[in-house]
Amino acid sequence: MATEHHTGSCQCGAVVFEADIDIANPVVCNCSRCRRLGSRLAFVPEGDFTLLKGGDELTEYTFNKHEIHHQFCRICGIQPFAFGTTPDGRQVVAVNVNCLDGVDVAALSVQHVDGAAV
Repeated sequence: MATEHHTGSCQCGAVVFEADIDIANPVVCNCSRCRRLGSRLAFVPEGDFTLLKGGDELTEYTFNKHEIHHQFCRICGIQPFAFGTTPDGRQVVAVNVNCLDGVDVAALSVQHVDGAAV
């Protein structure tokens, strides 16, 4: 799969975004947060992500090394994306593929990452 334009949102629609992103192999992480949320993450350079609506409805959560800035809707509690930095210093957005419109996440082949070991 190649980079495609996608739109997405939280459950209540207060937070809406778009991204040009490749969702072919989203990451499933077993860290204490992702495991509980059931997130499937696809990473996109920050410049390929646009928050269209709801910046004032977002609440941030960090844990462990406080390097990933998890964003969630303060109304419905869904985490549609997070901001972070790659090891080489690039700013990225980790998009929760479960929050993208019209995507059959069950049809995607996932990449398992051992975030619990970090």
